[in-house]
Amino acid sequence: MPFKKIGPQVFINLLFLLFSLACIFPLIAILSISFSSESDIIKNGYRLLPAMFDFSAYAYILYKPMQILNAFKVSLFVSFFGTVASLLVTAGIAYALSREDFKLKNKLSFYLFFTMLFNGGLVPTYMLINNYLHLSNTIWVLILPYLAVPWFILILRSFMQKIPHSIIESCMMDGASEFRIFFQIILPLAKPGLATVALFTLLQYWNDWWLSLLYIEKESLVPLQFMLYRMMNNITFLTNSSNTMPPGMRNVILPSESARMAMAILAAGPMLLVFPFFQKYFVRGLTVGAVKG
Repeated sequence: MPFKKIGPQVFINLLFLLFSLACIFPLIAILSISFSSESDIIKNGYRLLPAMFDFSAYAYILYKPMQILNAFKVSLFVSFFGTVASLLVTAGIAYALSREDFKLKNKLSFYLFFTMLFNGGLVPTYMLINNYLHLSNTIWVLILPYLAVPWFILILRSFMQKIPHSIIESCMMDGASEFRIFFQIILPLAKPGLATVALFTLLQYWNDWWLSLLYIEKESLVPLQFMLYRMMNNITFLTNSSNTMPPGMRNVILPSESARMAMAILAAGPMLLVFPFFQKYFVRGLTVGAVKG
């Protein structure tokens, strides 16, 4: 085969290979730094391979393993249950907005768009959740605030608008109810859009630490991200106040950078395992939601 024909294909493959390596190298660097000692990082900087394997960062983070395990359980429950519940609510609203015969379609769309630009503010939201709904120190305060995100609703609505309305009309002529049309016809046809929104929602629940900072005081309800956030703050505080410590503790080097990278591995690891299951739907669902209006 002439080079003129295979040359562009080889160039494109090499370009994507280099791009893939550029994406993999930071992950390898983070993993390497997490297994490096803090003194080695200060002396030699970051490396793709540690000079000597050191587990002090993981030993510090996992000093109380049951506490970390409980935080994992809270994050897993909130992420799984919150994603399923949010997906049902988001899909229901998006389906209503995608219907041409829905009379309040324009008003509800404007309301959703308005809430994307303006919100009630931190103080009114805190008063509503804490004083009126009494959700503080409950697992529901980590789930309900993200139950219906306007941006996700608009993405899913744009995808559902591609489903021909004639399918819905034929189902209604056959006597199918709205619930049956929604669960047996619309949701299966909207799998790419649902997978895209589900991935975004899952990441939002998993990475959130702000709600627990505001509303959670019980140790049994602390999620993983907030616990790691507190650990990192403790390390930073102890490192900055080393001059005020007793003389015998001033020379102790705490795992600061290595602990930060170890926390990133613990926090991002489960999501790296989940992403491949959504990959085949992700690009299609996101592209349709971006260009269809």
